[in-house]
Amino acid sequence: MNAAPRPLQGRRALVTGSVQGIGLAIAEALAAQGAALVLHGLAGAQELEGARAALRQAGASQVDAFTHDLRQPDQVEALVHAALAGGAVDILVNNAGIQHTAPLAQMPRSRWDEILAVNLSAAFDTMRLLLPRMAQAGYGRVVNIASVHGLVASVQKAPYVAAKFGLVGMSRVAALEYAGAGSRASGGVTVNCVCPGWTETAIIEPQIQARAAALATGREEALRDLMREKQPSQRTSLPSEIARVVTWLCEPAAHNLTGAAIPVDGGWTAQ
Repeated sequence: MNAAPRPLQGRRALVTGSVQGIGLAIAEALAAQGAALVLHGLAGAQELEGARAALRQAGASQVDAFTHDLRQPDQVEALVHAALAGGAVDILVNNAGIQHTAPLAQMPRSRWDEILAVNLSAAFDTMRLLLPRMAQAGYGRVVNIASVHGLVASVQKAPYVAAKFGLVGMSRVAALEYAGAGSRASGGVTVNCVCPGWTETAIIEPQIQARAAALATGREEALRDLMREKQPSQRTSLPSEIARVVTWLCEPAAHNLTGAAIPVDGGWTAQ
């Protein structure tokens, strides 16, 4: 009996922020489709090894791991060069992100700088350094994990919304600039965003706890209250579900899907 085809066999992917949550789920999904992986995250040795083990279990032929701090531009560049030292990078998923909620007038300037650096500037640098190589090879996939907040705004998230709107806009520019690279046969070069709504990850936990405290209720009721406010489906997404969207965008068949910002938001942005 023949093994199921793995459309990303022989490809190598760099996924930032991939030791937990959506990033790890994406890395596992890419590994299951045959890709070698470059893990990244600010994590200790035990967490990194746990992520590496999960990827090997998922089917990754090779797993490299790095801990560069994306708040520093020189560290972003160092990450890319370290990744390239192990071979070509065919797939780039900019997933790393940080969040802090506060009214605009009370948002610390240092938080603005950090959120813009990790959520937007780091993606600019990884794309700037890797897209020309992808174009030369005739195949490349960039998937930027934006957010529903790259399409609509919410209060108390000025730097996060600014960064995610910027990420969507920058991705569209890159998609236009590289649309003609490669061919159907080679796979072409595409740049897209995936824009999740409420997803079961650690980044939303402070907002859930804050709502629970305000309502004097438990976590589940607080989460339902948050979703009632925004997400008509009243259901969160799982990281593995976001990963399936990303994986399909990386397949050769998606060669003509570029410049998109795909919401996975239970109808949030349809309102």
